[in-house]
Amino acid sequence: MKKIDFYFDISSPYSYLAHEQIKKFEKQNSIKVNYMPILLGGLHQMANITAPGLNPSRAKHMIKDLKICSDWFKIKFQFNRYFPLKTVNIMRGALIAEREGFLRNYVDKFYQAAWVDSLNLNDGKILERFIKNMDINPNIFVEKLSEQKIKDDLKNRTSQAFKKGVFGAPTFIVGSKMFFGQDRLEFVFREAKK
Repeated sequence: MKKIDFYFDISSPYSYLAHEQIKKFEKQNSIKVNYMPILLGGLHQMANITAPGLNPSRAKHMIKDLKICSDWFKIKFQFNRYFPLKTVNIMRGALIAEREGFLRNYVDKFYQAAWVDSLNLNDGKILERFIKNMDINPNIFVEKLSEQKIKDDLKNRTSQAFKKGVFGAPTFIVGSKMFFGQDRLEFVFREAKK
């Protein structure tokens, strides 16, 4: 089976829906999808795109669409009351979690917090409390978030994704083919099995 790269940001509700579907696919096919943390806001700036959720007309449709999709796939979902989510520290944290071997658990917990529990992850105190509940020392973790190496790594990964043609999340790359959107996962999985 071909490798699947999944470009995501916790701020993207469609990436959350993709994440939940990926977990089922991995279980059924004994494969691990390669999670690629990026900063969606930075990517949108590079691509000169306004996020759909920041456009009032599109946002109204997006909320309804997310409900339709989550119901269809039987995925628990609640649109975050504090949207848009500023995830720069969360996504830097994803790089630390990746480096320390708990990325998937980290992603699971943050998606749950953002798109099921509707926590205000923009509030530093709530974020710190949430990290503490993950059995991570919040002081050490927050210290690592401000390391220049971590900041540069997230910028570089986002820039590399853009150079590959990635303009939003979720995006999937299988071999030389790129697929955008959680509604393209069937095509992603089919391509990976070729």
